Amino acid sequence: MAKPPRISLAEVARQTGTMLRRGDSGHFVEGQAPTMADLTESLFFSPGDGRIWLNDQRMLLMHSSAMGHLRRELIDTLGTERARGLLTRAGYVAGARDAQLVRERWAQADAANVFMAGTRLHALEGVVKVTPLAFDFDIDRGTYEGEFLWEHSSEDDEHIAAYGIGTEAACWSQVGYATGYVTSLFGQLVIFREIECRSMGAGVCRVIGRHAAAWGDIGEDLRYLEAKDFRRLSTTASPPPDTETALANVPHTATPSSQATGDDRHEIVGASSAFNSACHQLARVAGTRATVLFTGESGVGKEAFARRLHRISARTQQPFIAVNCAAIPETLIESELFGVERGAFTGATQSRPGRFERADGGTLFLDEIGTLSLVSQGKLLRALQEGEVERVGGTRTLRVDVRVVAATNVDLQAEVNAGRFREDLYYRLNVYPIHLPPLRERRDDIPLLMNHFLRREAERHGRHPTGYTPRAVRAMLHYAFPGNIRELQNLIERGVISAEDGVAIDVAHMFRREQLSDEALLAIGAHGTLTSPKNGAEPQRLLDLLSGAMRGNDGCVSLDALERRLLQEAADAENGNLAAAARKLGLTRAQFAYRLEKAREPQAGA
Repeated sequence: MAKPPRISLAEVARQTGTMLRRGDSGHFVEGQAPTMADLTESLFFSPGDGRIWLNDQRMLLMHSSAMGHLRRELIDTLGTERARGLLTRAGYVAGARDAQLVRERWAQADAANVFMAGTRLHALEGVVKVTPLAFDFDIDRGTYEGEFLWEHSSEDDEHIAAYGIGTEAACWSQVGYATGYVTSLFGQLVIFREIECRSMGAGVCRVIGRHAAAWGDIGEDLRYLEAKDFRRLSTTASPPPDTETALANVPHTATPSSQATGDDRHEIVGASSAFNSACHQLARVAGTRATVLFTGESGVGKEAFARRLHRISARTQQPFIAVNCAAIPETLIESELFGVERGAFTGATQSRPGRFERADGGTLFLDEIGTLSLVSQGKLLRALQEGEVERVGGTRTLRVDVRVVAATNVDLQAEVNAGRFREDLYYRLNVYPIHLPPLRERRDDIPLLMNHFLRREAERHGRHPTGYTPRAVRAMLHYAFPGNIRELQNLIERGVISAEDGVAIDVAHMFRREQLSDEALLAIGAHGTLTSPKNGAEPQRLLDLLSGAMRGNDGCVSLDALERRLLQEAADAENGNLAAAARKLGLTRAQFAYRLEKAREPQAGA
């Protein structure tokens, strides 16, 4: 009798609508996602950008010896205990980040394979080779038990090189990683302990992981997970903590800065240094009465930052009034800003307050202020200087308490020099300038923004895409975004609408007429080869990219033709400037000129 086909736990979950809640090493299937090939293809490089990414997370490629040097510095400066705590907590954060990646990218994968993905990621990242001996977990019962072997530990290599064989285990950050990864997936604190270690003379490291209650006393473990002065903590036995208490005692991954409101249309999201710098400047000026001028390209989020400034200021309970100066006709700008009295002109059938009056006690945001005429600029200057306004057609002077925040996407200093903007108004507005860089200069924020807009647009349109393909992530990280955050939001909204429910958003779902850069964005394929996305295809070898013009009659690639074409295209791209062309290829001008002349000789003699 033929055996029935094997159905994975993931398929059972899809058929029954239940969430995967348990698994063990017996249910681990080597070929099911996420496989090592799946994880490897999530690692890609942006060579001209100075960034390496694991799916949507920034990575670093560092010398193991450099990390060993840092480890020695920490131990020698802070002492073994404090250094161990720092490295354990850093490892915990890394593990939690990888768990987040796997959980979001392979949400429907088999539970055992999801837990095993952490061991593969640890190996892919060059830290250690992990061999599972056995593991079993049941989320509903709150139990976890696992035993693993660690080989080729980079942490051991560096520790032994510095201190030799000792009596204590030394894979501190790796223990933190395992704890962070499994704890984040499990939803309860799971503690890993290194029972045998190469730094103690063992041939291979052996670690055991158990849920907190199974260990009993975890005081010693928590000493290194708590970001406190653990030297003063008691190491006496303590009752097993419950889940909520245990999770409160371990560090959590940093969340991006954002401002939650009922209406998140103007929420700001980011974690890059440029974003944090702008937020820091906001915090510095928020408690003052100073006028703030936001500068930056169109679409960088100037109004969102202005609203954030208002929310964290003492005026947060008062009105926030926004005016797009470019959208109001010149004949109406005065009445819009300062109000109008009944009968002031034809059609003024009733009196109405202007934006300054409506913003009294709060914040008035003047966007695209560089578009105001010189006449309007003069009237605005008086209102700023005197703190009072007069309605059009009125005779009364009205006192207003308004904090003015302005924004521009043009260089106001250049406009002043050209005579198109009043110098006195410029200095009145430029009290506390904050420059918001374009998105191409804060690429670390792109993954966060992608996730933020995906959730928002999916909810708004009632769609259910599963996320992004690796190719889509690479394309977005490499795209120049001339429209900045506004364009990114539009692309993702288009992708949410175009992609079918239950399908990941791909490049074709987001990009239409927009042209991606021809510069290669390299990724590691399943077989370790570099690939380059081009028009939706990802050839695995450089040979696949070579056209017939560089192949001989026998179909083989002509290296002479390849060099000749490369040199000539470099020269053409720089309009015959050989020095600039040489720099493109990493040559001196003399080397480039010699090679170009030699490459042309066969053609000259033909």
